[in-house]
Amino acid sequence: MGSRATGAAVLGAMLTRGGRIKQKLEPILEPTSLEVEDVSYQHAGHEGLKGTAATETHFNLKIVSPKFEGQSLVKRHRLVYDLLSEEFKNGLHALSIVAKTPTEADGK
Repeated sequence: MGSRATGAAVLGAMLTRGGRIKQKLEPILEPTSLEVEDVSYQHAGHEGLKGTAATETHFNLKIVSPKFEGQSLVKRHRLVYDLLSEEFKNGLHALSIVAKTPTEADGK
């Protein structure tokens, strides 16, 4: 079992931050649609990141999940932030979230 955990850690380290975001959200939220866009280049020279080697710091996230049914927008965002807490501790600086239910995404 230890080798599995080690293998997962190595795989996680090899993925881009966008890949890790998907890896953390998909099993829990079971999205019907998930788009993760790295927009870090738009924030080059950002005051909070000057003097650091930080990359992959700013992302746009669009997610459609039946798990959001009956949840307020605030609760949806909190759920996403909670699932990505390790990423925020390790360099993710900003995340723009659009979180919808399948019904909302279909415009019904």
